[in-house]
Amino acid sequence: MIKIKVKWCGICGSDIHEYLSGPIAIPVDVPHPISGKSSPVILGHELSGEVVQVGEDVTKFKAGDRVVVEPLVICGKCPACLEGKYNLCENVGFHGLCGTGGGFAEFTTFPERFVHKIPDTISYEEAALIEPIAVALHSLEVGNFTVGQTAVVIGAGPIGLSTIESLKAAGARTIIAVQRKSVRQKYAKDKGADIVLDPNDEADIVGKIKKITDGGADIVFEVTGSQQGFDIGLKVLKYSGAFVITSIWDDPIRLNLNDLVYSEIKMIGTISSRRNFPMAIQLISNKKIKTEGYITKKIHLGNIIKEGFDALLGPEKKEHVKIIVTPEQSF
Repeated sequence: MIKIKVKWCGICGSDIHEYLSGPIAIPVDVPHPISGKSSPVILGHELSGEVVQVGEDVTKFKAGDRVVVEPLVICGKCPACLEGKYNLCENVGFHGLCGTGGGFAEFTTFPERFVHKIPDTISYEEAALIEPIAVALHSLEVGNFTVGQTAVVIGAGPIGLSTIESLKAAGARTIIAVQRKSVRQKYAKDKGADIVLDPNDEADIVGKIKKITDGGADIVFEVTGSQQGFDIGLKVLKYSGAFVITSIWDDPIRLNLNDLVYSEIKMIGTISSRRNFPMAIQLISNKKIKTEGYITKKIHLGNIIKEGFDALLGPEKKEHVKIIVTPEQSF
């Protein structure tokens, strides 16, 4: 195991879901099958930090190394793990949700396999964005994105913006972002969206997107977790298009399966990431993916409720993309 002094940790949408509607993934009555722990847990999984201590079995890290954590907790024994698809472990847990610790703390520990070094060209603040960028990169892989495709991204939060930047870096022909009025519309444009549309301002947003894309997009990424976003995404796809669902959902949605049958649309779920951290680190380090604009607020851990969670749930939320948290007194 590796002991890490936490420098920064981002507040993720899943943290907000747990705070507002949970417990969802947090084990309560039955302990998590891998960690053996149940609530209360320490939240936070988008973390960067400094190695302060390593176990006897650790060979690739030493005290002082600058690192990020790939926050998956896996069994290593189920069919998915044995096939190398460890993010689909049948008992998968997440650091910050299943009771193995979390990033909203001064220190945390994690196995060597899922700790990654970061170069000096990436600040600790930037490094707290590596996890959501890795999630976006994985969603492109799952959706079998290819160079020259037209893409629609529904929602321009941290994952949506990461998806837009990943699409831009991967050679998308046209990227359309669908985002309600907020500062995120500007960020979507800055991150590489060719067109940004507000679903509440467009009388026929589906018709407009189909016209722009000559009949429909090749691939759509849904990252809002809303019925409105789902409906728009499904309707703007071309025949045989790929509908990639990155969102975590609080409630069931309405779906007429004929919409898939008659168009041979492929609906694909994606969760977390798998071997995408090294690429995310490289893309940030060489500025292929730029981190400017993601972090809209830095706060101290002691103020996380009022200045973090409540800010992302109240009127102030339209001003924010990513709020990051530190346990250090001065920053």
